[in-house]
Amino acid sequence: MRSSKRLCPSLGIAIATMLLGSHALAQHDRAYWQAIASHHYEVPAGESAAKLSNELSALLASTDSELRDDLAYSILARWIARGVLPDQQLLSLADDWDANLKRGIGEMGTNSVLLRSFSALCLAAIAEREAKKPFLDEPRYHKLVADGVTYLQAERDLRGYDAQLGWIHATAHTADLLRALAVNPMLTPEEGNSILSAIAARLTSAPQVYSQGEQDRLAQALLGVLRRDDFKMSVFDDWLKHLREEDMNVWQHPLTPAPLAVYQNHTYLLQALVVHLDLEPESEKIIGARRQVLEILRTR
Repeated sequence: MRSSKRLCPSLGIAIATMLLGSHALAQHDRAYWQAIASHHYEVPAGESAAKLSNELSALLASTDSELRDDLAYSILARWIARGVLPDQQLLSLADDWDANLKRGIGEMGTNSVLLRSFSALCLAAIAEREAKKPFLDEPRYHKLVADGVTYLQAERDLRGYDAQLGWIHATAHTADLLRALAVNPMLTPEEGNSILSAIAARLTSAPQVYSQGEQDRLAQALLGVLRRDDFKMSVFDDWLKHLREEDMNVWQHPLTPAPLAVYQNHTYLLQALVVHLDLEPESEKIIGARRQVLEILRTR
């Protein structure tokens, strides 16, 4: 009993500290975030956008699609684009989201993919902001390219839309990230080549035919690299040659679903790419790329 009495004051202090801490970190409810969205995503008076962004960041892992997608991501994306968040907070968020790409990687059919996928989508917003008003240092930028390329190939949960969870879409979100990074002057030719290689590897390793527009988003990432003045078309020539060689193996007997899925994903990506190339301003590079893609499609 004597021992218990001695512990009581310390226990009381500990409980009080925990209560104060939990109050300081108390999360806002759904109605609070809905109110921000309904008021054109303005930061509420007297609130800190930086502190709120940390709370929103945690919601990227939510299994509630409204909280995760319609509110957390949508608010963060607008605050990033509008310059509401200070650069130091953007750097902190970028580091957190980059680290999230590795959390639970390799899992399939679990909810861990939500944090990875929506972190990639938020990083795309970061990359778009960086292209318009630079704030990333070079080491961070190059790490982000490397981690985005790695994540595109490493993710095993390729679900698009789920009836219970809503959008998951890891491949599309990572394609958005790579597309936004490709605009940046800091991208090296080697990094551009690595983006093309990652897209090829993703299409080859996908065990099913993508059905939620992923090939179109990948095509836009590929086009982002093609647009660059420092991109060598010989790299694209080799990329297409590799794709055609893979597709020749599809029709080896017996025909099985896995290589057929590769063939179909290649076809849908090329179809999307030729449409986007047709919408580009005419140039020798664009005309040449479009001609090559059309030649392949004519044989399919």
